[in-house]
Amino acid sequence: MTALTLVVVLALLYRPLGDHIHRVYSGTSDTRAERLTYRLLGVAPRREQRWPGYARSVLAFSLVSILFLYVFQRVQNHLFLSLGFPPVTDHVAWNTAVSFVTNTNWQSYAGENTMGHLVQMSGLAVQNFVSAAVGLAVAMALVRGFARSGSTTIGNFWADLVRGTYRILLPLAFAGAVLLVAGGVVQNLAGPHEVPAALGGTTTLTGGPVASQEAVKQLGTNGGGFYAANSAHPWENPNGWTNWLANLLMLLIPVALPRAFGRMVGQNRQGYALAAVVAVIAVASVVLTNVFELRAAATVPQAAGMAMEGKEVRFGLSESATFAASTTLTSTGAVNAAHDSFTPLGGMMTMVNMMLGEVAPGGVGSGLYGLLILAVITVFVAGLMVGRTPEYLGKKIAAREIKLASLYFLVTPVLVLTGTALALANRAGLAGMLNTGPHGLSEVLYAFASAANNNGSAFAGLTTGTPWWDVALGVAMLVGRFVPIVFVLALAGSLARQTPVPSSAGTLPTHRPQFVGLVVGVTVVVVALTFLPALALGPLAEGVGG
Repeated sequence: MTALTLVVVLALLYRPLGDHIHRVYSGTSDTRAERLTYRLLGVAPRREQRWPGYARSVLAFSLVSILFLYVFQRVQNHLFLSLGFPPVTDHVAWNTAVSFVTNTNWQSYAGENTMGHLVQMSGLAVQNFVSAAVGLAVAMALVRGFARSGSTTIGNFWADLVRGTYRILLPLAFAGAVLLVAGGVVQNLAGPHEVPAALGGTTTLTGGPVASQEAVKQLGTNGGGFYAANSAHPWENPNGWTNWLANLLMLLIPVALPRAFGRMVGQNRQGYALAAVVAVIAVASVVLTNVFELRAAATVPQAAGMAMEGKEVRFGLSESATFAASTTLTSTGAVNAAHDSFTPLGGMMTMVNMMLGEVAPGGVGSGLYGLLILAVITVFVAGLMVGRTPEYLGKKIAAREIKLASLYFLVTPVLVLTGTALALANRAGLAGMLNTGPHGLSEVLYAFASAANNNGSAFAGLTTGTPWWDVALGVAMLVGRFVPIVFVLALAGSLARQTPVPSSAGTLPTHRPQFVGLVVGVTVVVVALTFLPALALGPLAEGVGG
């Protein structure tokens, strides 16, 4: 029932939100707050940038953000609202700074016992907004590459960043926070307090602006929560209503972006085709994850009658499986159940969702530009089959374009498979593994898939808060975020310079069901050829053996 109501509400919001996003990035007027922000940043929002300048702005902003957030954590004991916490250790501060700036929000620490209110609100929560806005900006730059003709520019990063934050993320996060408070999520600035003995003794927890942080983490597809238990914690996700709302917020913006794409290129049917690709993959994932969990296909779950280990009893199996699919199909990483305790094949589905490139619907912005890269690869493959120069929206996909698209999709497999191999080949990496055999491999594979795809969720059986793991996963998050972005922006610049060619009898229609099927097929085949051997040694072997 949850999945059905989500589909209905998302379908109703697809057009109005997509049209709003189109107006935000196509308009020419600025609000007073935006003009003030431009003056503070010292930028000229009307001065458009070539793709190298746009890329330099993205990288410079992100580098400064990482340095600021790292220092912020290291000196938190000298700041007010620190709650008496000591400085965050250097390797955890590095990992956290990279994690939140890359929109990953991987947490190798317990948030309520490590970060004070100021760092949580002014450091981490701010990055929840702006890192998502960076993804939106890059996606819009690529869309302009398809929409423009004979242009040397693809927009202004600073204008795109500010508009996305002020006009899309902030208003929706405010509305989401109000609804979460109404649903029972706490919103306060209480200091440390003791957990009652009846709830487990004397563990010190801190109150905080949980509702607003929960809203923006879901809306910006960020997984980092105030409490270590994340969306399974009753203060972050108290009931079925807030669980449903969290699902909606994760999917809302990414689902609406194909509509904005269709509007910006002047062909709404192209947006519907991409939305159909998203729907096919997402529905298949949700159904398979539910089937694998409800069948309880492993020795212990079969003996118990159901696979309830690691599940939140308030939500049950189906709600946990649906949430797991949503959080890994997007780049959210929030969890309301322990993915490590899923059945082998159910846990495999969460990995496969990330390995698909998180394009159904993916992260805020990153899902759309990943989907468009897949569309480019698909028309290239189709062009080879019929012996014609591939075209997409009138733009020729020649050697430069397909090289950039291919490099984009090679980054993640290299990071995931190389990182997994390195972790298994040294003592520091092996020291974090609490399990051996196929499940131990699955935990390591999941960690690097999550980091390289900027997801942020984890198999809980892996101890990663050590120098080796914090540095290794930080590198995977950093490279997995910004190297693909450079390729996307280079592709945007190449496409923008082209003059569209008219369609002919040999042009592949990219708005029909056969193209939707081709994109889905290419997505699955690329992932299967790349990751199937590793999956066969991990979750598939465990599933067969269980």
